Amino acid sequence: MASSLLTGIDIATMAEGGAPYGMIRDGAILLDGATMRWVGDRADAPAGDQVEDLGGRLVTPAPIDCHTHLVFGGDRAVEFEMRLKGASYQEIARAGGGILSTVLATRAAGFARLVDDALARVDTLLGEGVATIEIKSGYGLDQETELQMLRVARHIGTVRPVHIITSFLGAHSVPADFNGSGDDYIDNVCIPTLRAAHAEGLVDAVDGFCEGIAFSTDQIARVFEVAKSLGLPVKLHAEQLSNIGGTQLAARFGALSVDHIEYANRADISAMADAGSVGVLLPGAFYTLRETQAPPVQDMRDLGVAMALASDCNPGSSPLGSILLTMNMGCTLFGLTPEEALSGVTRNAARALGLTDTGVIAPGKVADLAVWNINHPAELSYRIGENRLFKRIYKGSL
Repeated sequence: MASSLLTGIDIATMAEGGAPYGMIRDGAILLDGATMRWVGDRADAPAGDQVEDLGGRLVTPAPIDCHTHLVFGGDRAVEFEMRLKGASYQEIARAGGGILSTVLATRAAGFARLVDDALARVDTLLGEGVATIEIKSGYGLDQETELQMLRVARHIGTVRPVHIITSFLGAHSVPADFNGSGDDYIDNVCIPTLRAAHAEGLVDAVDGFCEGIAFSTDQIARVFEVAKSLGLPVKLHAEQLSNIGGTQLAARFGALSVDHIEYANRADISAMADAGSVGVLLPGAFYTLRETQAPPVQDMRDLGVAMALASDCNPGSSPLGSILLTMNMGCTLFGLTPEEALSGVTRNAARALGLTDTGVIAPGKVADLAVWNINHPAELSYRIGENRLFKRIYKGSL
């Protein structure tokens, strides 16, 4: 395959150490098929079979959305209106709304409808340069629909130029037909479905929702033990609405990431640091639910916990389909710097998914790149509702 030399670019490599953003001004990148063979100053660039001059534009790693629920049926616009009239997330959930209303709509939707609806959301993310998307199950809560959601997610990766990572989120909520018995649901539906999904090759990681309105640490631990026995990594929604010990549980299992963590304390962050878990911050849910307790960003800085950002795209608590707006929210709501925000959707987002071949611009990494009509990478977090993407390069394809 012919090599391609990209010139006329400033490069935010997002490599750790060195210049802010890992910046190389007047740089060049040599693409060799789907990977990058060489990255550096243009003056030192090796020859390529073909040259593409990008006119002085900025190149970054292609963004990664490392936490989404974008396969689902229906919408929850009416519940959005209810919240604006004063109903809390917990009150809506206890009244049979929230996740359970989406479960009914997802069970009723067929494979084709789920694919079509999900592709509209995927295409929006691709239009902002995204090259990798994590997609969770969790709106089926029965074996048939959970497996169908994961099959839809896998299918998306065959009909769009995007890398899809799947997470099994069977422990998302207790379905109505179990009358609040989380233990029965975990033993009779969640764990057997996890085993079936793994046998079919549908699962890259296992997730759960550890919260007072969802599952206890003991219940999640049973799911994680099965994941461990199957050789699957884990991640966890934890400390979003309260602190019931989910972060500590996730750390004990060496979780790839712990997500939300608004109510995590310094001891929780210390446990994450020891485990090497990434903190995935989800400002879309914080914004939509009008929460007031932000995640402990300074503790994560102090203790060296990598921070990722993600859209949390879902029909209820975060109907957010923009990675660029997610970056802006991470800065304005949580106090991240623009460099931390860009790291959060590139290098650290890759870590949150256990990926080692993407998220930075370096030799040997996959050539997933975004080319922007901007002068400085801070513009990606600064602009609101403005997409300056010039070109998305996926696996070296120009």
